[in-house]
Amino acid sequence: MATASFPFPCVEKCASIGREKQTVVADMDGTLLIGRSSFPYFALVAFEVGGVLRLLFLLLASPLAGLLYYFVSESAGIQVLIFASFVGMKVSDIESVARAVLPKFYSSDVHPESWRVFSSCGKRCVLTANPRIMVEAFLKDFLGADMVLGTEIGTYKGRATGFVGNPGVLVGKNKADALQKAFADTKPDVGLGDRLTDIPFMEMCKEGYFVRAKAEAEAKAVGSEKLPKPVIFHDGRLVQKPTPLMALLIILWIPIGFLLACMRIAAGSLLPMPLVYHAFWALGVRVTVKGTPPPPVKKSGSNSGVLFICSHRTLLDPIFLSTALGRPIPAVTYSVSRLSEIISPIKTVRLSRDRATDASMIKKLLQEGDLAICPEGTTCREPFLLRFSALFAELTDQLVPVAMVNRMSMFHGTTARGWKGMDPFYFFMNPSPAYEVTFLNKLPPELTCASGKSSHEVANYIQRVIAATLAYECTSFTRKDKYRALAGNDGTVAEKPKVSADKVMGC
Repeated sequence: MATASFPFPCVEKCASIGREKQTVVADMDGTLLIGRSSFPYFALVAFEVGGVLRLLFLLLASPLAGLLYYFVSESAGIQVLIFASFVGMKVSDIESVARAVLPKFYSSDVHPESWRVFSSCGKRCVLTANPRIMVEAFLKDFLGADMVLGTEIGTYKGRATGFVGNPGVLVGKNKADALQKAFADTKPDVGLGDRLTDIPFMEMCKEGYFVRAKAEAEAKAVGSEKLPKPVIFHDGRLVQKPTPLMALLIILWIPIGFLLACMRIAAGSLLPMPLVYHAFWALGVRVTVKGTPPPPVKKSGSNSGVLFICSHRTLLDPIFLSTALGRPIPAVTYSVSRLSEIISPIKTVRLSRDRATDASMIKKLLQEGDLAICPEGTTCREPFLLRFSALFAELTDQLVPVAMVNRMSMFHGTTARGWKGMDPFYFFMNPSPAYEVTFLNKLPPELTCASGKSSHEVANYIQRVIAATLAYECTSFTRKDKYRALAGNDGTVAEKPKVSADKVMGC
């Protein structure tokens, strides 16, 4: 039933059956998304590209944007947000954040009723005041949009000017004009909007439906399993959506958090490993150990050390494995930053990506004692396990799976696009980061290569066991898949000059 202020029925009244050949046009904030404010997404771009100072600039400009938005015009308010967030940024950096960071946050805020109608139509168009460069990757890749009409930003020599291009911010009549230009004389079948300035474009559709503003507090976002494509890989440092209050807390916390991170890293690097567990707890780092860890191997000519097969959450996995065991466990790694090498409390050796060379090196390390390896080759933040490389299964039968999981409330301790040297700092900058290390049963001989199993069978079995323990899903994705999705490369790191192997870190 239509209301006096909005001459269209609510979206709950819209049928979603039999629309496979129809076209839908939907607004974004407050319509396809539950949240009506675009500030958190501008804040994500500001922080990920420009850092904490750009986020502060945006936060200081937001009161002016709000005043203009509510008391002058929506267009003026949005222009302030665009200027404060984008001015001077490389266009390629904005595109990178839009592809690698924003989809995780957008996908967790999809409106259930709007999505029910939007997904039922065969052709999907989104008409939004948001900059097209910010939203197009998510809408096309994760919601299956065929067309995205958004505000175009001004650029000069590859950088954003902070201004908008013609015809300006797509609000009110500009939205209707953009729709008219895109569809000419063809009328879209369904129009979805949530505010009065959406009426002009909704009147151009055969049917129009509005999304009530109070749905933001009532509606539960669509589960990721119901979207065309789940978000498996994502980047960025922030864990939570930066609302104005959260953005202020982040800005105030960073100086304190950095000092706290330095103290925590110093404790892990300088104290004997048996004391690190207690030092971490005293400094607010929660380490939970489950299962029964195997005792240290007795060195002898015939004994091979235990190979700990760890799921990979951050480069700190081997550190927390060592913390749980109370003794330093060497680890093998594909790549690690020089800064992480300097501050590391454990020994690590870099893999060369040459199968024969790596196999020989791992065998030699196992003769010296226990060893840790993360066969996924890279980290994954979501509840998925990437494909396990099978090389480790060919080298020893002393295999102990270890399920690693961590919890962070403010910052992610991994990055694909940024400088990996800051990974441990960001992890320890969380107010109270936590790691849970679960030791699973050592693989019985009949499940190893010694009994005739292939290395791939062993690797896949361990992947399934760890996934079942964590309630994760196994995938066949690899390191290359992740880096192609997030950074536009295959994740290969250029060879660096070799450093001493007794002070290296990561996995």
